[in-house]
Amino acid sequence: MLHSRTARPLSSATDEAAMRDLGREALPGSAFLAAANVIMQLSRLPVGHGVAKSTVDSGRLDRRPLKRLRTTIGYLVVALVGDEHERTVMRDEVNRQHRQVRSGPDDDVAYNAFDPELQLWVAACLYMGFEQYLRDFRGLRDEEVWAAFYAHAERLGTTLQVREGMWPADREAFEVYWRAGIRRIDMDDVSRTFLQDLASMRFLPRPVSLVIGPLHRFLTLGFLPEPFRRELGLPWTPRHQRAFDRTQRVMVAVDRALPRWVRLLPVRLYERDVRRRIRDGRPIV
Repeated sequence: MLHSRTARPLSSATDEAAMRDLGREALPGSAFLAAANVIMQLSRLPVGHGVAKSTVDSGRLDRRPLKRLRTTIGYLVVALVGDEHERTVMRDEVNRQHRQVRSGPDDDVAYNAFDPELQLWVAACLYMGFEQYLRDFRGLRDEEVWAAFYAHAERLGTTLQVREGMWPADREAFEVYWRAGIRRIDMDDVSRTFLQDLASMRFLPRPVSLVIGPLHRFLTLGFLPEPFRRELGLPWTPRHQRAFDRTQRVMVAVDRALPRWVRLLPVRLYERDVRRRIRDGRPIV
């Protein structure tokens, strides 16, 4: 069952309100798993090229990292916690940005940010990140709750361009989809270089990346499943794995020791910000 510091006993609660609560519980995992999850999403060649070659500078992680952090977490908050109106506004905002992200006639890899199959892959990676956090950090084991949260997580896709009904029917069907998706991961020099730079935070000012880059790369590689890590091409040895296992145990202990209000404070602040922006008609992406 979920760790006892949750607001309500979710081991048996699977209604809409409970799923929104569980969505809030999952969102802090974005901080730990963000870079690893982005690498997973961009491991499909068209997605990797679409992001690495995007001309929408205002949304590029490597050029506007703070804005991209705000808009990404805002999207996740709306998808998991928002109501239907908020999800519609978010979808329209994402569509406005994605219209500009498509390959040109001279590009060697075709990509289109409106491709629902690629967006389904992005949503699947997001779900896997939340599953990893809820399982390893929050200790969720209840199969009934997992089934309800998985169904709730369809919104990760339908708040993008994924059509209703494309989300695999249940967790067993998702596992089949996921295994097939892993067989399709592929990076080339363009996407691999972009993602290696992301792992090492080379897009930050050099003094900053030299200080925090090695730790960020270590944590990013540690949280990546092996097939993605292998495709990324950065070294990872049994010694690295043992060090990461020790580090993760400390992270889990700290995460579980925090009062719930402290752990969820950033989520609440982002939730308040994105809702204020929607209410005021301000851009949220």
